[in-house]
Amino acid sequence: MSSRDQVPPQPIEGHASGPQGTQLFSADELRHYAGETAPTPDDRASVHEPVLACTSVGLRFKLHAGRQTVGRSADNDIVVGDPSISASHAWIIGQHGQYAIMNTLSTNGTFVNGKRIHEAILKHNDRIQLGQIEFVFLTRELDAVNPTRPRWILAGALILIGLAVLAWWLI
Repeated sequence: MSSRDQVPPQPIEGHASGPQGTQLFSADELRHYAGETAPTPDDRASVHEPVLACTSVGLRFKLHAGRQTVGRSADNDIVVGDPSISASHAWIIGQHGQYAIMNTLSTNGTFVNGKRIHEAILKHNDRIQLGQIEFVFLTRELDAVNPTRPRWILAGALILIGLAVLAWWLI
């Protein structure tokens, strides 16, 4: 389900309603509903398909080549329903294997690594702030381990053991 297909949570029987019929939800329920409409959490980041990960709610948006719009309005490619984000806040543009973010005259601005920008090239682990919401640009998973490193450690350990055995036999 794409971010454009998001459906607002339906009233749940037995739930408290505020004045004018406003539904009241706990933070856990909001996370649950956001998880139902969000991209799947197994969308792994890669150099070819980076991910924009929201640090506060845990939403992840897979990015693709071309332009993607980010904002509060439902007609954006990436919809973030926070009042501090403008209806059309920013564009993320993927071109020739690089991604850039461009502020589109938002009220609260766009920041990359704490610096207010109009346009910036994104690198792995850059922190992007739109209004009060923070995202991280990922081209690989933060917990990804370099698979060649353990092999070198194992090879080094085997060589040391072999040298120790050889030295023991020669003594």
